[in-house]
Amino acid sequence: MNASTTRLGIFAALMLLMAATRINHFAVVPDASWAVFFAAGYYLRGQWRWAFPALMALAVAVDYWVISATGMDFWAHYCVSPGYWFLLPAYFSLWAGGAWLAGRNASGAGGALQLGVALVASVALCHAFAQGGFYWLSDVVAEPSVSGWVANYGHWLLPYLQTAALYVGAIAVVDRLLRMLGAPAETVAVR
Repeated sequence: MNASTTRLGIFAALMLLMAATRINHFAVVPDASWAVFFAAGYYLRGQWRWAFPALMALAVAVDYWVISATGMDFWAHYCVSPGYWFLLPAYFSLWAGGAWLAGRNASGAGGALQLGVALVASVALCHAFAQGGFYWLSDVVAEPSVSGWVANYGHWLLPYLQTAALYVGAIAVVDRLLRMLGAPAETVAVR
């Protein structure tokens, strides 16, 4: 299997994971979007010019489809405020965290520590953009305040971090299993 085929396979798997779970952000199966952007940054960091925009387009397309399927106007939905556009830097923060981790090539305990640091930092920054954009720019919050924003940020950070960590952990386990089954490292983690 060549590197281009591997990249496309990884990309397709990540797109499928995001499309399958983004349909309902609060379903029994939680949304994997944040983990997908982090993993894409790790596995496809050199392909950001096409892969990141394609994943963003998929995220918006799924949102559009889900909202439109309810009979609502996409642009009138409460989640689609001017803050919706803050998803661009939010998701790029996750991509950058994964790309930073890929450049470290650490393994063992040091690699696990770096993975944890990269994931927590990129999720915290992503959450600041996504939640901050919504909090400050939507009409949902009647009287936004710094203390209200901090409380809201803190309330939602842990659930989003837990979900991202769950999916990133599962992806790391699959990566490790593929390596143990003899897949060459350059085939599994194409960067």
